[in-house]
Amino acid sequence: MSTVQPIPPGMTSITPHLVCHDAAAAIDFYVKAFGAVDECRLPGPDGRLMHAMVHIGNAALMLVDEYPECGAQSPKALKGSPVTIHLYVPDVDATVARAVEAGAKVTMPVADMFWGDRYGQLEDPFGHHWSVATHIKDVGPDEIGAAMAKACA
Repeated sequence: MSTVQPIPPGMTSITPHLVCHDAAAAIDFYVKAFGAVDECRLPGPDGRLMHAMVHIGNAALMLVDEYPECGAQSPKALKGSPVTIHLYVPDVDATVARAVEAGAKVTMPVADMFWGDRYGQLEDPFGHHWSVATHIKDVGPDEIGAAMAKACA
């Protein structure tokens, strides 16, 4: 009987795996902007990162350099990304300010939202989209529905 865990320690069932143009620079950005912990970098023979991992809060984030010859293209190569990574933090205002100082662009200013989060959106220098939030109020489904109807009217 194996004692190996099906999900390794420190990992969750879902882990984003980002393709970046210059994954090493992206890791440096995530350390500055989001307080990421640089866990590992595995360069290939040509120096590009074949695998890297950071932890932001209690979540792992894997990264790799672009390998267009293998179909791995970054948002920069694709001219955008349909994916947004959501990040909960203790202080959204401080985190967004730190991310902007590190090179992110605000795409939606931080504000209190009807669903109970203080929330904003960023684009990092590598083309990845982030929503960043701090939960500030527990709101029930009926209250959220009524507030959404009013906001969308």
